[in-house]
This record gives sequence, structure tokens and C-alpha cells, in this order.
Amino acid sequence: MGTMSEYATYRETVIEVKLDRIAYNVEQIRAMVGKDVKIAAVVKANGYGHGAVGIAPAIMEHGGDLLCVATLSEAIELKLAYPQYPVLIMGLTPDEYLPDVLQYGILQTVDSLRQARVLSELAVQAGVTAGIHIKYDTGFHRIGFPDCEKSLDEIEEISRMEGLKIEGIFSHLVLLDDESNLKQYQAFTEAIRRLRARGVTLPCCHLADSIASVDYPEYRMDMIRAGAIIYGLKGFHKGSLDIRQALVFKTRINHITEIRAGEGVSYDFMWRADRDTRIGTLPFGYADGYPRNLRGKAFVTVRGRRVPIVGVLCMDQCMVDLGDVPEAQLGDEVVIYGDGTGGTLDIQEISQLAETNKNDIVSRLTARPPRIYTKNGSVESVKTMLGDTGRFQ
Repeated sequence: MGTMSEYATYRETVIEVKLDRIAYNVEQIRAMVGKDVKIAAVVKANGYGHGAVGIAPAIMEHGGDLLCVATLSEAIELKLAYPQYPVLIMGLTPDEYLPDVLQYGILQTVDSLRQARVLSELAVQAGVTAGIHIKYDTGFHRIGFPDCEKSLDEIEEISRMEGLKIEGIFSHLVLLDDESNLKQYQAFTEAIRRLRARGVTLPCCHLADSIASVDYPEYRMDMIRAGAIIYGLKGFHKGSLDIRQALVFKTRINHITEIRAGEGVSYDFMWRADRDTRIGTLPFGYADGYPRNLRGKAFVTVRGRRVPIVGVLCMDQCMVDLGDVPEAQLGDEVVIYGDGTGGTLDIQEISQLAETNKNDIVSRLTARPPRIYTKNGSVESVKTMLGDTGRFQ
């Protein structure tokens, strides 16, 4: 481990990911669900912006059983880095890419008899067995076998196909209210009961996402799909879980301009100074994943004090009013997203200002800001758009 100055980041705008907090959160989730319930860690969207490859070991070494993604490319990225980690694609994969699913030993979600036949034929030709999870639609109406007799017939047929092994079946709660949750749960468990009565082996049944796993312990079943809670993002309402936000988004002041009252800043002069002040320019913008609609709403933290973002946010830069922090200087660290301590805005507050949810805020973070992975305050590694960077010699 080392210090930041020993690594090349190539930018002043970086995302720090605290691996010890990821590990802590997973341990808390494990303590919550117990040893008999598996934890599928959802690391789609580049690990909710944290970097899936960078955080995977902290997850798997502290209680995770499975990594879940949405797309084949996300799965392959993880398999290239960690061939031994089981990875489930929760979305659907086009037929033409199913050979890649087999090549990398990826678990694939299936929601049609037609595609199951295609995958079965390919697996037999390749001399391998494809692990699959059946998606069953209990009311979300996104993907999945419809909740009907015909679907049970088709799933039973799939269970007998050569080259396929059903390793799980899952559904997703709408989370509208307790009544609709119960209705979905009952539909799902009834389908499982009837399938097992037909002799279909279903080793792992899962329904609960992050919110449901905390708020509705009765729906944890064989496995939970933990997403936001892995990263310390709280969306639950009824239960409680001691988790810690793992991400900090920060930059440095790289230019300061003195302006007079009445002068404007940025496109169309949508903001004009009501006093003589200093404007600090920060090298980040909406191309880094920062919500453009936060103009006139959001703050960043400089020397422990919040300063407002002023003017229209640019693609690569934004400006802040430093009038209330006269001692601010070039090179000062600026916290864009913090954990709520030291005057910083955490992901929850940012999401409320942007009128969206926390998952949107972190998953929209682009690959451009380097990810700095730390443990107990020391740098473990740095990943940039150019790949991993080592220490300077």
C-alpha cells in the first residue's frame, strides 16, 4: 500500500473507493441474513460507479457468494479478471453471443423456451453444461416467464434439456406496498411448489433486492441480491442495517478569477454575481457523470465549508463562488460527493437535489475519473481509463 503521490492518476478529479467500507458492508449484510442465505452482490453498471473489477475481491472475500451483472460485457470483464468467481447475467443475452456465455462459464438468465433450446444445443455441441437461472415474472412485467400454467410446462421442459442445469429461479418485487409484495411472494412460492412437484430441481430461489432484504426478512429465501447496500446506500425504510458509504468524489481548484458585482459566469450568463467575489474553476463536469440539472442547487465543500456551483455546468468544468471562503487557494481539495461529514454532501442529499435516486447518481459516474482504491487510508491501487497504474519508481 502507498500514498496517492506514488501513483499516476492523470487527473485532479478522482473517485476514491474505500474498500474497507465495502468489506464492512458485506460483513454487515452477512450478519443480517445469517450463514444459510447466500449473498449475490449486484455489481452491474461498473459496480454502481465504484468499479466492478476493483471492488470484487473485497466483496467475495468478506461474505459474497455470487456476482450479478446486467450484460454479457460486464460479465466477461469480471471473468477475465477473476475466472474463479461465479457471475450471473440477470439480463437477457442475444442468441449470437451465447457461445461467449459458454466459453467464459457465465451463469445466464433464461426467460423463454426458445432461447433455452438454442443454449442447450450450443452447450451440447461444445461439450459443456450451461448453468442458468430462470426469471419468473410475478408482476413486475419487465422480463421473465409469465405467471401461468404454460410457463410451468416450459420450465419443466427446460429442466430436462441436455447441456443445461437450472441453478436458480428468481423474480423481482415491485415494492409498491405490503399487500402487493405478499401477492408476488405467494405467486412465486406457489410456482416453485408446483415445479418441484413436477420433479424440477430448483437449488436457489431468490426474490429480495437490497430494500426487500432489509425491510422484509420473510422474503430472503435462499439468496438475496444485494445492490445499493453493498455500497453503503440506504434505501430501506422499515428495517435497519449499519452500512457506510464507500465512495468519495473529489477534485481540486485549478483556476481562480476575480469578478465584480454584476458580471456573469458561464453560458448565457445564467448567473451573475451580486457582489465582488472570486470564482473557482473545478476540472469536472457532466461528462464525468455529474447531474447537469444541479445548476443553482448544489454545493461542493472547500476547506470544510459549502460553496455553491454557479452558472451553467460545462461538459468538463464547473465554477463555484468562493466569496465565503476567502482563504481558498489554487490546488485546494474540493469534495463533490462526500459521506456527509465535514460539511460534505452525501449521495442521499445529492440525489434529492437532483430529483432522482441514489443508484442513478453513482451509476452515471463515467470511466473518466480515475478510481482510487484505498484500505484504512492507504492506497491499494489506481484504475484509470488507461488501465491500472502502478507506483512511480
